[in-house]
Amino acid sequence: MKASDIQALLDEPACHHNTKEKSGCARPKPGATAGGCSFDGAQIALLPIADVAHIVHGPIACAGSSWDNRGTRSSGPTLYRIGMTTDLSETDVVMGRSEKRLFHAIKQAIETYRPAAVFVYTTCVTALVGDDMEAVCKAASQRWGVPVIPIDAAGFYGTKNLGNRLAGEAMFKYVIGTAEPRPAPPHPAGIPTYDVNLIGEYNIAGEFWKVAPLFDELGLRILGTLSGDARFHEVQTLHRARVSMVVCAKALLNVARKLQENYGIPFFEGSFYGVKDTSQALRDFARMIGDPDLMARTEAVIAREEAKAHAALQPWRERLKGKRVLLYTGGVKSWSIVSALQDLGMTVVATGTKKSTEEDKARIRELMGEDARMIDDGSPKALLSTYKEYRADILIAGGRNLYTALKARIPFLDINQEREFGYAGYEGMQELAKQLALSIESPVWAAVRKPAPWAQQNAAGTVLVA
Repeated sequence: MKASDIQALLDEPACHHNTKEKSGCARPKPGATAGGCSFDGAQIALLPIADVAHIVHGPIACAGSSWDNRGTRSSGPTLYRIGMTTDLSETDVVMGRSEKRLFHAIKQAIETYRPAAVFVYTTCVTALVGDDMEAVCKAASQRWGVPVIPIDAAGFYGTKNLGNRLAGEAMFKYVIGTAEPRPAPPHPAGIPTYDVNLIGEYNIAGEFWKVAPLFDELGLRILGTLSGDARFHEVQTLHRARVSMVVCAKALLNVARKLQENYGIPFFEGSFYGVKDTSQALRDFARMIGDPDLMARTEAVIAREEAKAHAALQPWRERLKGKRVLLYTGGVKSWSIVSALQDLGMTVVATGTKKSTEEDKARIRELMGEDARMIDDGSPKALLSTYKEYRADILIAGGRNLYTALKARIPFLDINQEREFGYAGYEGMQELAKQLALSIESPVWAAVRKPAPWAQQNAAGTVLVA
């Protein structure tokens, strides 16, 4: 990957804040990959493509704890959950055997699992030694008749978000536009069917399955997602959709922009977190397709679902109203979860923005006011200091902050990809309210904050032993 190619990715024309005065995103700085490198970001973006064999070309440490390493769910194949690596050693590198090992790894993956395609991810080691991955992948594809796609996203290229974009570029270069979609079956209600894309939606904990039935009811066929519960063939056909919705702008905005520039597919940014945002996303699909009948049917579905959701949420709102939240996450969740929490009558005292775009920050200000507290420092000391200063009742963050909360004996809710519960859509909102109430009201917090029995002293000053 040339430095000029990386700089081109940092210069995103579809970003409203990418002006002449500030051309593109900031270049990666030393230490920026501490929260995830480009290789990590590329895998995160593409691993949910469920029927693909994902091979990490490098030392085994880069594969890490690879079994089921992301909380995405598949309605069919589970091949994506199997970690594969060429497991390069120092000898392989010194003796120049790494390309040969990759060729045989591709052979083994194809013959053992019969995947729809093979994705090969560059790591720092193989990028530094100069392996010609594109040539190896091309030769393997010709040899076995299976698409073999090189994902050039070595860790030292930059941050996790840059890796997301590199993955999107690889999909656009090698995959999107290489097949045509299957004809849409007739809708049971006899209404027209429109094909749509979802960009940057990962189906964490299977949460999109709570929203998908509404698409089916409205006649919106999800042609493909990039990449939650996706199939390789679906990604190949993204170029035939009528509209794309970008769920996580910082991750794959470049894909939506190129679909618009090359195929005339308009896109919008939206969220499925919270009642209001879910309704707005459905409205935006209908508006951009431009079918008056679809718009009318969409409003009817929204009215029905919002009435059901508000009735189901009322008991939870009474329990959560006025509770104060410290939210530390990034990207689309930095503002979409704020909207969802405000739907429940809660107050967000601060939100994390370390991985958020300028558009994300603008939406935060719109929701929380110009004086919104945005934090970039996610260290335990900074989080606990903010929690105490703003008298928060619960910390909502990612799994890496779980032990910080437990050690501080404060309520915690996991919002990132490791979570066990899905929070998208109208039904997901009810699950979010339930988990918040259970966490805040758990009797364990009062118990663990009390002095231990053996630490209590009697009047004479001696320690009582339980």
